Amino acid sequence: MADMLVSLLDLEPLDPLLETLRKQDIIIRRAYPFENSRVRAFIESDFGVSWADEASVAFSRNPVTAYIAIDTSGQEKRIVGFAAYECTCRDYFGPTGVSEAYRKRGIGKALLVASLHGLRELGYAYAIIGGVGNARAFYAKVVGAKVIEESTPGIYRDLLRSE
Repeated sequence: MADMLVSLLDLEPLDPLLETLRKQDIIIRRAYPFENSRVRAFIESDFGVSWADEASVAFSRNPVTAYIAIDTSGQEKRIVGFAAYECTCRDYFGPTGVSEAYRKRGIGKALLVASLHGLRELGYAYAIIGGVGNARAFYAKVVGAKVIEESTPGIYRDLLRSE
């Protein structure tokens, strides 16, 4: 899985994306430290233990380097997506995921753009999207990311497999 490079210099504004989702009863916001267990349980359930392990590092940072998407339409608010950064490596975006039933609504894009704004706030001019897999076209279209040649397998080599 190749890595991709994205410029943080001219990111699109986040507020219009958030407003569009608010009209669909979806809120995107930075996760709070005390939500670690709930976010981890969501990630583990929908995307696996390895992604949950990787994203849990975001909760050791101040501020937390993870955003969550919350469906507020029902009586009980529930997490439907997440994006984390500065987890496995500095200046890396990922992991990220949106529940299957909520895809193709702009949630993944908003989580990505929010996270990239977070990386820019940390002082980075460019960011690496690690191990993009099948999402290469998405990242290229949404934020103009470019494949980093010879980046496979990148940091994701010699992995322990427990799932």
